[in-house]
Amino acid sequence: MSESPAALPTDKELVLRVIPMPSDVNASGDVFGGWVMAQVDLAGAVLPARRAQGRIATIAVKEFVFKQPVRVGDLLSFYAEIIHVGRSSMTVDVAVYSQPLHDAAQVLKVTEAVLTYVAVDAQGRPRPLPPAAA
Repeated sequence: MSESPAALPTDKELVLRVIPMPSDVNASGDVFGGWVMAQVDLAGAVLPARRAQGRIATIAVKEFVFKQPVRVGDLLSFYAEIIHVGRSSMTVDVAVYSQPLHDAAQVLKVTEAVLTYVAVDAQGRPRPLPPAAA
């Protein structure tokens, strides 16, 4: 995988920053893709949870393509943007960027995914989203 420089986005909201630890790596020393995917799900839920003003559930994840490996000690930044709002669901684009802690100027895009969340009631059934705040 080639390391092409990137810039942190200005058109999305920073919703999560995390540093992977040694317990998050595979036998090759790279951070597990599944660990990154779990962090993307957490990050992707931030804006829909605010918008839904209550419980939400992940109902779909579009493809993940990992462009760069993630290493222990990298600072991962997760940026999100709601790209569609339906009656009870919201679709969110999440982009993940990596920066070595010793070189914040080196920014690499790790992955991007589109996730869909649905607002649910106490029984886990879909519920309408409240009106958007003005």
